[in-house]
Amino acid sequence: MSSNKQKVLDFIESIPKGKVSTYGRVAKATGIRSPRAVGKILHHNPDPKKYPCHRVVFKDGSVSINYAFGGRSQQMARLKEEGIIFTSDKVDLKKHLL
Repeated sequence: MSSNKQKVLDFIESIPKGKVSTYGRVAKATGIRSPRAVGKILHHNPDPKKYPCHRVVFKDGSVSINYAFGGRSQQMARLKEEGIIFTSDKVDLKKHLL
């Protein structure tokens, strides 16, 4: 596994229930130049239960239409199960951003 991939997965693993991060924040925290690179890594997540990639959203709080593990509605459902509040289909980042 590449070191960038492991850095991203380790960071994702540290996001607690009820919180989210953004692709950009994950990129910055792990030293990766592009938030898109983070998205690509998460799209190939080897263990979504261990690495909760559903807790990563866009900078405006929206979720990915192409969420790899069931699409947008599944990502939203998983976040709502963890107590994440949505306003107009976007995560309330004021309450939930890590």
